[in-house]
Amino acid sequence: MMFDHEKLFGIALQMNEPLYVKQVEFNAEEGELHIYIDFRKGSRFKCPVCDRENLEVHDTHEKTWRHLNFFQYKAYLHFRTPRTICPEHNIRLINVPWSAGSGFTLLFEALIMQLSTCMPVSAIAKLVDENDTLLWRVIERYIEEAKQKADYSKIKSVGVDETASKRGHNYVTIFVDMDKAQVVHVTEGKDASTIESFKEMLNEKEINPKQISNYSADMSPAFRKGIEENFPWANLTYDKFHVIKLMNEALDAVRRGESKEQEALLKKTRYIWLYNPENLNESQSAKLAELKNMNLKTTRAYRIKLSLQDIYNNANDRDKAEIMLKFWYSWAIRSRLDPVRKFAKTVKEHWDGILNYFDSKLTNGILEGINSLVQTAKNRARGYRNTKNFISMIFLIAGKLNLNLAK
Repeated sequence: MMFDHEKLFGIALQMNEPLYVKQVEFNAEEGELHIYIDFRKGSRFKCPVCDRENLEVHDTHEKTWRHLNFFQYKAYLHFRTPRTICPEHNIRLINVPWSAGSGFTLLFEALIMQLSTCMPVSAIAKLVDENDTLLWRVIERYIEEAKQKADYSKIKSVGVDETASKRGHNYVTIFVDMDKAQVVHVTEGKDASTIESFKEMLNEKEINPKQISNYSADMSPAFRKGIEENFPWANLTYDKFHVIKLMNEALDAVRRGESKEQEALLKKTRYIWLYNPENLNESQSAKLAELKNMNLKTTRAYRIKLSLQDIYNNANDRDKAEIMLKFWYSWAIRSRLDPVRKFAKTVKEHWDGILNYFDSKLTNGILEGINSLVQTAKNRARGYRNTKNFISMIFLIAGKLNLNLAK
């Protein structure tokens, strides 16, 4: 019994009449498999635009697609693609079931998209022996199509943060639906115009910007300006971790200044003051206990820091938080510690946004987690050739998009 290779490959490719596998050629020298597809004589097809059926074939165009590898060999599909004559739409190439319009089959594209979630595109390009620019075009097309279809209509609370796209001063700003932990918008830069860009995205999707009731952000003047100009009705919550970070920076500035006079006491103590007491090891705890009994400026700054943390830990509502924050501010502004006094003035300038936390309970913790994943992917890829690729990867990692991949 003769083995019918063409029929076997037709079954594997799920080929339906009137299409069939006409010929299969294997080039061992090049390491390539070529599958030639044809259609039965007298076949008629649909118009690719209006789906009008039973249309005659006007002529054919030879087209080629890269398909999934056959074992370790590159595989290609070749098809004498018909063009139909439609009374309304004139002469058109028919829709091919395995193609999305690129030089790859849908299954090959699905493989690329699956691999791109867990490995750099440059590595995928080497694996499949294709130019990475072509693969990026596939990825960006799927991302853009999925973004167009994505439903952001329920978004109310938004987190905003910048992340570095390259070394130096190249940034993108990420917008996250805080209820779904989902990236919904990414744009170049970190200035006030990024907020306007987000508003434009909402308008394009016919989402009323006034449904955005809460923002969570750091104390970036640019973000504050952008939100006040474009979303003046929204409550802005300053991220509590950013507030504590600024307090830690003030504390460390006090330590560095005092170290010039108390080097023997304060040498190698930086992390003792910055870590929470419960996170110190035994020797660090002993050293802290010793230093706390001394009349040091750093010790006073440390107590002010702990007092600020107590507000976040113990205030049950905004009213209690404001009472505690007023007491803290009075202590900090009179501390005679210049870095602490400077930070206290910053708190005063951002008073409402800091207290808004006790109503919204929003933090940028979700964004920090996303940023960590994004930077890990960036480092694994050793950076991205351009910002467009970087933005596509952010959506791929954290956009929770339905990419509608072939199966």
